[in-house]
Amino acid sequence: MKSLLVPTLLGACVLGLSADDKKPSSPPPKLPLGKDTTFVTGPLDKHGYIDYEAALNAELSKNVTRDNNAKVLLLEALGPAPEGGDGFPLAYYKWLDIPPLPRDGDYFISQYKYVRDQLGITGEKLEALQDLQYRLNQRPWKADDCPPLAEWLKVNDKHLAKVAEAVKRPEYFNPLVSRRAEGESSHLIGALLPSVQKCRDLAQALTLRAMLHIHAGQLERAWDDLLTCHRLGRLIARGATLIEALVGFAICQIATQATITYIEHAHLDAKQALAHLRAIQQLPAIPPLADKIDLAERFMGLDSLQMIRRGGLGALKGIVDDDEKPIADTEKALELLDWAVMLQTVNRWYDRMAAAMRIKDRTARVKEFQKIEDDFQAIKKELADAEKVKKQLAGPEAGQVVARSIANTLMSLLAPAIRRISAAQERAEQVAMNLQIALALAAYHNDNGKYPDKLTDLAPKYLAQVPHDGFSGQPLIYKPTAQGYLLYSVGMNGQDDGGKTFDDDPPGDDLRVQIPQPPLKKK
Repeated sequence: MKSLLVPTLLGACVLGLSADDKKPSSPPPKLPLGKDTTFVTGPLDKHGYIDYEAALNAELSKNVTRDNNAKVLLLEALGPAPEGGDGFPLAYYKWLDIPPLPRDGDYFISQYKYVRDQLGITGEKLEALQDLQYRLNQRPWKADDCPPLAEWLKVNDKHLAKVAEAVKRPEYFNPLVSRRAEGESSHLIGALLPSVQKCRDLAQALTLRAMLHIHAGQLERAWDDLLTCHRLGRLIARGATLIEALVGFAICQIATQATITYIEHAHLDAKQALAHLRAIQQLPAIPPLADKIDLAERFMGLDSLQMIRRGGLGALKGIVDDDEKPIADTEKALELLDWAVMLQTVNRWYDRMAAAMRIKDRTARVKEFQKIEDDFQAIKKELADAEKVKKQLAGPEAGQVVARSIANTLMSLLAPAIRRISAAQERAEQVAMNLQIALALAAYHNDNGKYPDKLTDLAPKYLAQVPHDGFSGQPLIYKPTAQGYLLYSVGMNGQDDGGKTFDDDPPGDDLRVQIPQPPLKKK
């Protein structure tokens, strides 16, 4: 997203100055340090600005060592350049306290790369293989059903073993490091996350192999792969950024869908089902997204203001549009802006978003999200009123007006879509709860030869208490059938769609567990 408003306001700041005001009597001051401005007061770089990369990674790496950090082993599995290119900067390895990985090492190879480069499968055959994989990831299969995929899994056996070892570690620290040269100021918004998306490939491989184990009757091996996938999703979600959280949630969803297949086909006895239930309950909690907004996302916003202060609008190329005619005396305009006001404005937005995410009552939380969105829209409308802005710039508080306007404009570009992100967390939590209920239902079925008439029959023997639907606040919808059951949450829209999900026709918004599982739709 781009905006011409920031350069326009900077130009207005210069044009609104008197001839005398255009002559600063001293060099540009450093940004005012403090909790309400820069949020942290150090470390400072050689130019006197906060090194937000160092400050953030120092906070994230507390109590983390190379031996307890799952990321170290995940990196050893994925390699130094998971998505090609130049790989990780040297600073990334320094934060992990490990030597750089060799480029020519033996690492996890993606399915696409393996079947294309090693097996020579391309074009329509490759597309057909990818469609088949989508189905095999969710249903038991044997090696003869798809030899290329079976071969791909075999090639990656030792790398998946490394992943299984990694997820047993208690910490997860994935440094946020940009490609800045030695001595350059921080550039957090340019930090790379190439290994995060590649963890989806690990999840697909783990669940695909679990389905292969289920068909072979190797149920313990299948469960080990599924639990590894669940742990992987929870770990990735603990990363500093919202992107990592969303990828982690997606991996948890992949793991859960495959686990429902396992429950259907494994014919668990009550003891096994309850053991698996305890394992799921003991997984690390889904991390609160408010913490990510409060720390990493805030640091990115504040660092972006520093980038403007240091290098003008060109420092944020791609975020704000600086393709127009250069502004006369831009540097002088930057010097004369009220940077304390700008920093305070940005901090207030992050304070408000984090506080909204922490509201426990869902109805109140959604209302606050709406207020924030409405206020953003009101600000955009106000800034679009050229005459009003002109009058404000002619007033005695023009510097503060420009400062707030630039900060608000920047936030309108950088602020996360908190309503959607919050919904993703809610879905992840509800899906995890549905899975626990499914395991409790499996245990009940084995003990009683049938599924319960109502979910409350599961308590207290199988579940301490049966949770309500996190979206509606009402009991989850549960319908026993002759051969199984249908269990679902009404989902984000709060409406009962009859258990239909997004891939049904017509689609619905419900979060469903169904035993026996319905036929898979074509991708």
